[in-house]
Amino acid sequence: MSGTMNLTLKVWKQKNKDTNGALETYQVKGISPDMSFLEMFDVLNEQLISEGKDPIAFDHDCREGICGMCSMFINGRAHGPKEGITTCQLHMRSFKDGDTIVVEPWRSKAFPVIKDLAVDRSSFDRVIAAGGFVSVNTGNAKDANNILVPKDDADDAFNAAACIGCGACVATCKNSSAMLFVSAKVSQLALLPQGQVEREARVLNMVAQMDEEGFGNCTNTGACEVECPKGISLENIARMNREYYGATLKSKK
Repeated sequence: MSGTMNLTLKVWKQKNKDTNGALETYQVKGISPDMSFLEMFDVLNEQLISEGKDPIAFDHDCREGICGMCSMFINGRAHGPKEGITTCQLHMRSFKDGDTIVVEPWRSKAFPVIKDLAVDRSSFDRVIAAGGFVSVNTGNAKDANNILVPKDDADDAFNAAACIGCGACVATCKNSSAMLFVSAKVSQLALLPQGQVEREARVLNMVAQMDEEGFGNCTNTGACEVECPKGISLENIARMNREYYGATLKSKK
């Protein structure tokens, strides 16, 4: 694609979680199709600052699809129209000259708006703090092959660990469920020998914290897996349910 694009942006503006927000319209011109979506927002913010206006607040860090902070709902889809990428990996060549693009924050009670497109995802941090760790004394570093792990288990654990905690699963789910995120973290440790000591307590505590944060229930719609930029599988939810029911039965004995 050659040339540049002129676009109309309808962007959600909201002072904080206690105020009402609304879509505001902006015009951006001369956008290169090779720009990332966040670079396009940088151009818009420079324009707004030069005009003495309030720039649009949005989260970003690595801009390499690793940190999961670039959470934007673009034209009704988490992270935009492409699959398997985060917002920072989305390029403007995915749009056409003259397009209108609607950009909103994640929508979830558990993700209150900080400002504009930036939301507070510390609920995820509290779920992790409830049990997403291994607290056994590991001592000095051991040889990589000291503890044998079946390849299938290692592969499944690695795939679950690919979750970057961006929150797209929550934003996409009609119930604002965090089951895909929590199940990925539970699976990652439940499949490995190092995670066995606290296996039952971990899943009970993490699910309890998830419910306390106000996330909704899973109804197996599957939108979370479709919109996950890392392709985290629904199989993790089934695994977590088995882990949870087993731990619940043991705790009642």
